[in-house]
Amino acid sequence: ERREVSQGAGECIHYNRFMTLPLTQQRQRLPVFQYRNHILYMLEKYSTLVVVGETGCGKSTQIPQYLHESGWSKGGRVICVTQPRRIATVTVATRVAEEQGVYLGREVGYAIRFEDCTDKTLTRIKFVTDGLLIREMMADPLLRRYSVVMLDEAHERTINTDVVIGLLKKIQKKRPELKIIISSATLDAEAFRDFFNSNTTDDTSLDTASILSIEGRMFPVDIHYTADPVPDYIKAAVDTVFKIHQNEKRGDILVFLTGQEEVETAVNMTNDYNHQLQQKLMPLPMYGGLPPGEQLKVFKKTPENMRKVIYATNIAEASITIDGVVYVVDCGFVKLKMVLPNAGMESLVIVPISKASAKQRAGRAGRVRSGKAYRLLTEKDYEKLLSSATVPEMQRVNLSAVVIQLKALGIDNVLRFDFLSPPPAKNMIRSLELLYALEALDDYGRLTLGCGNKMAELPVDPMLGKMLLSSSKLECSEEILTITAMLQVQNIFYTPPKRKAASDNARRKFAVYEGDHLTLLNVYKAFMRCRKSSKWCQENYLNYKALTKAVAIRERLKVFMKKFKLPLISCDDDPEAVCKCLVTGFFANAAKYCGDGCYRTIRDNHVLHIHPNSVLYTEEPPKWVIFHEVLQTKKDYMRDITVIEPSWLYELAPHYYEYGTVSLINYR
Repeated sequence: ERREVSQGAGECIHYNRFMTLPLTQQRQRLPVFQYRNHILYMLEKYSTLVVVGETGCGKSTQIPQYLHESGWSKGGRVICVTQPRRIATVTVATRVAEEQGVYLGREVGYAIRFEDCTDKTLTRIKFVTDGLLIREMMADPLLRRYSVVMLDEAHERTINTDVVIGLLKKIQKKRPELKIIISSATLDAEAFRDFFNSNTTDDTSLDTASILSIEGRMFPVDIHYTADPVPDYIKAAVDTVFKIHQNEKRGDILVFLTGQEEVETAVNMTNDYNHQLQQKLMPLPMYGGLPPGEQLKVFKKTPENMRKVIYATNIAEASITIDGVVYVVDCGFVKLKMVLPNAGMESLVIVPISKASAKQRAGRAGRVRSGKAYRLLTEKDYEKLLSSATVPEMQRVNLSAVVIQLKALGIDNVLRFDFLSPPPAKNMIRSLELLYALEALDDYGRLTLGCGNKMAELPVDPMLGKMLLSSSKLECSEEILTITAMLQVQNIFYTPPKRKAASDNARRKFAVYEGDHLTLLNVYKAFMRCRKSSKWCQENYLNYKALTKAVAIRERLKVFMKKFKLPLISCDDDPEAVCKCLVTGFFANAAKYCGDGCYRTIRDNHVLHIHPNSVLYTEEPPKWVIFHEVLQTKKDYMRDITVIEPSWLYELAPHYYEYGTVSLINYR
């Protein structure tokens, strides 16, 4: 999902070092196996069980099977396991089906946004994204099919995870027999336990929630800090890699950076210095958008007389385990989505990591033997500047999607909803204002019968939902369907190492003056004209898997359009109709050019710049634009931009904008 870009997630390969052993022995070698009976006993005794265990201990794949084998899925009941990310949902379900010796989609299945691989009568263990579980609650508010709901990777505290936690607490009051398992890789278990524990007395024997800790196989890790703050953590990371390579014993190096661009920069810097070394380094990138074949390289055995160095985003913090890593270099930063306080808009921002994340990263060095972790910050800064845990998504992102889902579930007073970590009132009010401007809410804050209910049902962001619902009226629904589908996948354009010039030239073939949204439309059309050819994608540096996924998503969205009885009409290459329709959804994200390469948002006067990856970056700056999202690095950059006319803003959103001079508007 687009949101996953901020978490460094995406298509993720899982590697199993015990794959040569029989499946039974593989399962018994996992640390969680010795806790099997403890887990089952505690689940009988308590309504909610919080399981704490390091990534790789086996809790994600084994606990659902222990429940299934002990009878929790008998009598037509189903065990539900949620994951924050779609790719983890699919890979874990695939592994469990393999261990159970069944076909994926039968006894073991998964359901994610735009894809359902389950059998309503046969499936006993069902893996879903937490967002999809919220949508299931709209049809079955008490989740009566499920005997146990397990929330995996709850420590990530995604916005959907927090909503599910709040909703499950309400369901458990109505269905005391429903068992809940919260699985976390960090020691923040007390907050989860206290939230679900309904015992208000001092008698612990009456507790309804408890914690079980699973010890993993960890070796000691020495932590090293810098003597002084580093001005450029990418350069400092590469320098540290070379010092390790020259002075330390054998063992691979894992370097944490914040995003794809930084990873590729570090790989190139390492290659530039590599020729000076007698024993070569083998630099490898690792990030969510990397093709699976490239990801697999990090798991392959390191050649003789070489040392592997993996430059990774925080996908390597929890999503994967790489054998052979003995040294970790931590830049001390992460890229997260959050609402900019002055602008009121959501942005991808590079911020310092938390101590919990730093501990997770350092732990990667202690998997195979004693290791070392090098943190590119001073010990004083670590103690004073880093928070104990990452701020939950609920408290830092746009809440419009959450609000519309809660309203659809019948929770009208969202301000009184029992959140594990209540969001700031300012963010909640801003989200309500946006939904009202999108005509999803009426004057009383209730979902509007037409637009609001349909937007809640659509599995896309409310702004995209409004755009889809407006497309038939503006006679461009075919094109808007395509653009919406393309915005649901990441990394359409792929730049291989040392091929940036060729990749940029290929991208220009599809570029149009109107901007990035119509460029994505051109890519999709060309892909369909070439009969979805993977060879054509390779020649044009396009991500074949992402494009095929966009095709599938478009088909699913088309089902909703037909359900809502919205005619599918093509504007026959009229760009104005498409651009106007984009404005109906993204009018709140409008900006005006102010000279010197900078733009200012209309509502908050916030300074923005065109992102270097935009097709408009090298063109003469257009006067007025709308944008999909903001990325904050050294500057605040707009991504996915379309050129508009200012008159469209008050024509299509008169409830949001007024036209005229300041004095005239004040007079009105």
